[in-house]
Amino acid sequence: MREEFVGKQEDKRFNLMDRENRMMSGDVQNQDSYMKGKMAQRWYYDQVEPALAEAFEEFYRKTGRRYDFVEPYRCEDAEYILVGIGSYMETAQITVDYLRDEMGIKAGCLNIFCFRPFPTQAIVDALKDCKAFTVIERMDDPLSTTGNHLTREIKAAFCDALTGQNGIQKIDQMPKIFHGAAGLGSRDVRPGDIISIFDNMQKENGQDFFCVGVKHALALEMDNDPDLRPPAAFSMRGHSVGGFGSVTTNKVIATIGGNVFGKDVQAYPKYGSEKKGLPTTYYLTIADSHIFSHAELEHVDLVVLNDTTALLSGDPLKGMVDRGAIFMQSPFTEPADVWERIPAHHQKTIRDKKLRPFFADMVKISREVASVADLEMRMQGIVLLGAFLKLTPFATDSGMSDDEVYAGVEKALRKYFGKRGEQVVQDNLTCVKRGYSEMQEISQDLIQA
Repeated sequence: MREEFVGKQEDKRFNLMDRENRMMSGDVQNQDSYMKGKMAQRWYYDQVEPALAEAFEEFYRKTGRRYDFVEPYRCEDAEYILVGIGSYMETAQITVDYLRDEMGIKAGCLNIFCFRPFPTQAIVDALKDCKAFTVIERMDDPLSTTGNHLTREIKAAFCDALTGQNGIQKIDQMPKIFHGAAGLGSRDVRPGDIISIFDNMQKENGQDFFCVGVKHALALEMDNDPDLRPPAAFSMRGHSVGGFGSVTTNKVIATIGGNVFGKDVQAYPKYGSEKKGLPTTYYLTIADSHIFSHAELEHVDLVVLNDTTALLSGDPLKGMVDRGAIFMQSPFTEPADVWERIPAHHQKTIRDKKLRPFFADMVKISREVASVADLEMRMQGIVLLGAFLKLTPFATDSGMSDDEVYAGVEKALRKYFGKRGEQVVQDNLTCVKRGYSEMQEISQDLIQA
């Protein structure tokens, strides 16, 4: 087999050399025809830009979501602008509002939606009047001395603008350009990271190149990481184990928040590739308006402890707002028994922040309800949905009756579990109702005693 493979490779190389020799020895006509064909492709690519513009408009008509080649945000009078591609530019948008409204900095951001064809004129128009701008990219090319891909394209655009070449309107001067690597390895780009990028632009000796989100000599320090969730937003963080059904429950809650209560929802899990049996963290935010920040939650109203060993090995109460709620798994029925098993330093946090701990035996409920043995473990997560309905104001604020709420819950459960049969859907609904009715609270009298 190896000899046959080597033989084929030799034949292929000989054929390539023979074709090259024929072209060099006088077969100019074939070569010229090939090159004309290559240049003729430019006619096709000239049609891409208007076709994309038409597609953006059609997408807007169909969905109500408008996109363009670039989207400037508060750039008209901005002195400092952040440029990038991807979801962290929504985080940049809400951070720009904070920088302007709370810190008095004339900040802006430019979200680029199209890399090819490169929107050269639109980018130059948006950036040419600012003092400085920073380009962030989710990559790093160490061997490039002028920057990563997007940075190089923008620098070339300004080079054409300074000379007035390639159809770009001439400009007399250009802003100072910084660039950095952000979001490497799918890491979050937090509002605090973006604030540090704007701080770097304003310094007389700011770093030309930097990184954020990783520990490195080139990393910018983050001193201020504000809570930029929408007003009256409700956020939840859960600590569980892969296989408990918690991530699916989070999806069900998100579906109910959006489809039943008509809210904007952002929900996502965090786990490694080998998920089952290992720690899992999941997040959810519900608000009346669009949620711009895309980062792990540091400010939460509800913490769920499907896995109570998190109390022993970490700080699951970190970032809880005052008077927030805790819902935890416990096999005990008396509040005093549950309270005395919470480590002392977490008890202090609960006292200081006046947190409200609740508990239920989610494992026991799922074992008693599940009609299919392999669902006993997975259904314990769905008990949380009942607690969520009781601990959050959404069902009450919606003005819906209990029957209307449970009809919406059943519809969401059917979406995720309907393929398992009607009995599984009803078992899950029973778990929700028992979670709602069997949840108990540890009283403040006991906590403060």
